[in-house]
Amino acid sequence: MLAFLILAFVTMERLSELWFAHRNTKRLLKYGALETAPGHYPLIVTLHAAWLGGLWFLAWDRPVSPVWLAVFVILQILRVWILLTLGRRWTTRIIVMPGEALVRKGPYRLMSHPNYAVVIGEIAVLPLVFGLAWYALIFTFLNGLILTIRIRAENIALSAARRSLSGEPI
Repeated sequence: MLAFLILAFVTMERLSELWFAHRNTKRLLKYGALETAPGHYPLIVTLHAAWLGGLWFLAWDRPVSPVWLAVFVILQILRVWILLTLGRRWTTRIIVMPGEALVRKGPYRLMSHPNYAVVIGEIAVLPLVFGLAWYALIFTFLNGLILTIRIRAENIALSAARRSLSGEPI
């Protein structure tokens, strides 16, 4: 029953985040923001849907590791910190608002891409909550491949935004 409740929570969390991200994306684009490198986005959606769908199939009734669950709860607290820090700028796509400075507060003081660090942790840790180490390994590898593309594209977009803000030629 606990596994079912955890999966239900994560599913509702992800659906809520998609709604929040969609709303923010529409608003940002309306006010002149630009989306960069949308071609890989369907891969991200497919990976996350397969990861969560597979967990529903394999883990809905499995025993729960309290230690890994505690790690996952910590990751959720970090996720909330990131969402609160970015606020209306948080999306699931690479959206850059020309002329706006990059966020340098909250977890962004500590690292460039804290959201991706949390996602890497979540993809690995949630299957471990249910004792599915092989599943964690497979999806961590696949997530790593996609995030390599994603972070490279985001770094290019953010670098261009920094140059335009400083007056350098893009």
